[in-house]
Amino acid sequence: MRLLSYSTDSGSAFGLLTEDGTGVIDLDTRFRGIRDLDELIRKDRVGDAARFIDDKPDHPLDAITFERLLHWPRKIFCIGVNYGGRSAEYADKSDASFPSVFVRYPDSFTGHEQDLIRPPESPQLDYEGEIVVVIGKEGRRIAEADARDHIAGLSLGNEGTIRDWVRHAKFNVTQGKNWESSGAIGPWLTTIDEIGDFESLHLTTTVNGEVRQDDTPATMKYPIEYQISYLSTFTTLRPGDIIFSGTPTGAGARFDPPIWLEPGDVIEVNVPELGTLRNTVADEFPEGSDITAPEPR
Repeated sequence: MRLLSYSTDSGSAFGLLTEDGTGVIDLDTRFRGIRDLDELIRKDRVGDAARFIDDKPDHPLDAITFERLLHWPRKIFCIGVNYGGRSAEYADKSDASFPSVFVRYPDSFTGHEQDLIRPPESPQLDYEGEIVVVIGKEGRRIAEADARDHIAGLSLGNEGTIRDWVRHAKFNVTQGKNWESSGAIGPWLTTIDEIGDFESLHLTTTVNGEVRQDDTPATMKYPIEYQISYLSTFTTLRPGDIIFSGTPTGAGARFDPPIWLEPGDVIEVNVPELGTLRNTVADEFPEGSDITAPEPR
């Protein structure tokens, strides 16, 4: 199944993509007492949606507006420097024994077919295509062998970053990773029962049709199952929590000179089994707005 959050003239809703991918079956009217996809996952009702898969669609797919996949996930973890070749992109070549982990806020992400916002404080908006894991079952100290049992499904993410702001201080990237609507998640959640071996998934990121990232989870130093085991060691993973599992080499910052995203650019993150997450870029304010960034101290 492919589940999504969307809106129409009637307001926000959540639904089920038809099997042919052309329509949306409204789940708001079919699940009494469930407000959104977040709650469907938290209440362990995802499997119940399967009984509606043959229903007549309520909306054509091109008549809806995609919203952020989950409106307010409790926790969003991001795994850094994970795919093959990523460590070579950094001056510090130390080979860490544990994954690099940071967190993001929900409103730093937007939905499929929405604009990524470039703020006036910096032109260094960059892309990072990723496979996104959505937790479906609570767990603490989860064994790697049991990790798939705790996954509701997978989606796609663009972990958009303001590059100069991740270097404002030592030992943190928070500032550059949490600009509002700088990243995206979507277009939908593909349930775990439709996904085979994670290592066979093929992730590509294109900018204006040019392939910039191309890799598979087979090159991950820390596989998705390990990520779930590691994170659940120090915190309880709960339904609706999200893990951005890492990005391949090829982000704009690694070109010489760097290639930053500009208004009008189109970024597509694709895994055939999960679909394509597509976003354009827009400035937060019109060109010439009188806004300046804080001065260093």
